[in-house]
Amino acid sequence: MNIEKQIEFDRIKAIWMDLAVTDQAKKEIQEAGFFLSEMELRKQLKDTTDGRDLMESLGQPPLQNVSEIREIFTIAEKGGCLTPYQLEQVEKALAAVRRLQDYLSRGRAFGNSLAYYDENLHRAEELGEEIGRQIRGQQVDDYASKELSQLRSQIARCEEQMKQKAEQTLRSNKAYMVDSFCTLRNGRICVPVKKEYRSRIPGSTIDRSATGNTLFIEPAGVAKYYDELQLLKIGEENEVYRILYTLTAMAADAADLMNEKMRMIEKLDFIFSKGKLSMELGAAEPSMNTERRIVLRDARHPLMDRSVCVPLQFEIGGRGKGVSGMDRDARKGQQHGACGQVQGIVVTGPNTGGKTVAIKTVVLNCMMAQCGLHVTCREADICMNSAYLCDIGDGQNLAENLSTFSAHIRNVLEVLSEVDQDSLVIMDELGSGTDPAEGMGIAVAILEELRKSKALFLVTTHYPEIKEYADRTEDIVNARMTFDKDTLMPTYQMVIGEAGESCAFHIADRLGMPNEMLRTAIRAAYGEEAVASYHFGKEETAIRRQNGKRISRVKKAKGNAGLSEKYRRGDSVMVYPDKKIGIVCEPVNEKGVLRVQMPGKKIWINHKRVKLHVAAEELYPEDYDFSIVFDTAANRKIRHDMERKYTQEVIECEV
Repeated sequence: MNIEKQIEFDRIKAIWMDLAVTDQAKKEIQEAGFFLSEMELRKQLKDTTDGRDLMESLGQPPLQNVSEIREIFTIAEKGGCLTPYQLEQVEKALAAVRRLQDYLSRGRAFGNSLAYYDENLHRAEELGEEIGRQIRGQQVDDYASKELSQLRSQIARCEEQMKQKAEQTLRSNKAYMVDSFCTLRNGRICVPVKKEYRSRIPGSTIDRSATGNTLFIEPAGVAKYYDELQLLKIGEENEVYRILYTLTAMAADAADLMNEKMRMIEKLDFIFSKGKLSMELGAAEPSMNTERRIVLRDARHPLMDRSVCVPLQFEIGGRGKGVSGMDRDARKGQQHGACGQVQGIVVTGPNTGGKTVAIKTVVLNCMMAQCGLHVTCREADICMNSAYLCDIGDGQNLAENLSTFSAHIRNVLEVLSEVDQDSLVIMDELGSGTDPAEGMGIAVAILEELRKSKALFLVTTHYPEIKEYADRTEDIVNARMTFDKDTLMPTYQMVIGEAGESCAFHIADRLGMPNEMLRTAIRAAYGEEAVASYHFGKEETAIRRQNGKRISRVKKAKGNAGLSEKYRRGDSVMVYPDKKIGIVCEPVNEKGVLRVQMPGKKIWINHKRVKLHVAAEELYPEDYDFSIVFDTAANRKIRHDMERKYTQEVIECEV
């Protein structure tokens, strides 16, 4: 089971990751889990507290992502040549180390133990100074070496001489030129010469225009400087590479030291991210114990708005002093009437009353504490747990053919297979999703198994039988989420030691359910006596049924069977309004239309325009062949041939 997702710890991690700077710290946060070593856990909590205290005193630490720097030093160690950009990144990383070291050094004045991490941030002063002196603007500086300075001066002088020579050629041969300025083609300085005057300008043709009318010629006087310029540039390139390889070698020598610094920056980033999360959530350092005791004062769900979240007071587990110093045995006696340990709490109350939020608040704060984080409580005394087990949500999965109840049972069995005396278990809506009587029985069986395991557990339920079970069972107590019956609003307060009620009837009453329906519901749930004792909050009413949307149905066509029987083939009918006599060829169809043979033609006509004149049985003998009347002579001959032999003739149908 994905416990982090079920209790929403994954969302806490998402907020936490956003507060980290380095990729490594983000990865550690993603993989972070709860600690089982008490010594390591206490160290982690102290680091979180120190990180927050230092930031509250000195502001945010000067951290930067060092993933790219690691890659750069890997290149240097493998013998590659670092680019000016990469060397500048190294210099920036060294500057960040210096700033972080100064930041931590200032923290010593506050007695903060994190401040002494500055001793591990050794400064590679020589490497930083050399890069700063020789690399500027992602290029090797002109004054990186004396030889490079001389070479670049000679290159500049040579390029200037080339330009002057080209301009001199341009001015002295204006009549042959297309433009009055020089141009650069293929890395050479050229003059634009008209095609017909090519022979007048000594030099090499480097390029030509798209039309071919202009030739770009490098004058002979310029060409002699070009070879000299190429030699100077080769010398410059060699000197630049010498400087870059020298700085790369220095970086490679400092790689081990720098990698150690990068690891320290990532470690500090992880620590400071925990402090930032504490500040973001308004959290506080918890007290940890191994005595199976959890006490939370003014606890909040970390993901809820602080301005609307109602603080939770919670306590479960073994004997000892609570966070306020009050003797726990006295409180336990008030709650449960005994001095034994409270091992499990059954939380009841109305829907939307905050039961699920309450148990999530408890388990989230416990897990955060055991991960070395501060908790969203005013005070907290939290025990270490060997496992966090839960069953929250319906878990329905159509792809795996799991119903709500099936998913619950599968999760519960998984929980029971992993639980031990040091586990913390939470279960929401215990026994739900099936027949109430059977669900109640299964819920009791689950609680018995949890009680036998000696684990701490919190469960929510609506079953009254479970409340009774908790009331009579040692080590298990009821708790209720309070509810204001007047306003129909939950108050989100947990009262340990008292069983709650679902308040379903009160909610339904206030929301307008008729009294008669309420009587039926109360009678079915608790019997006739409960109906008599229930106080209705309103006068007798009935449900007002509103006129909602109506279904538009297709009107069924009226049957024309009677009409088809009324008009038969051969009937003599009168056709209106002309009052002409015709013979029915085809009876009335489903559309109320029939076909009538008129003198010289056949027509389709609505039955409403036809009146029976003489029935067919009065005009023709039985089994009369109507084809004599309705078919043409040609069609009758073909039909006759079809009855006695094979023929390829086709009967022509009239439209």
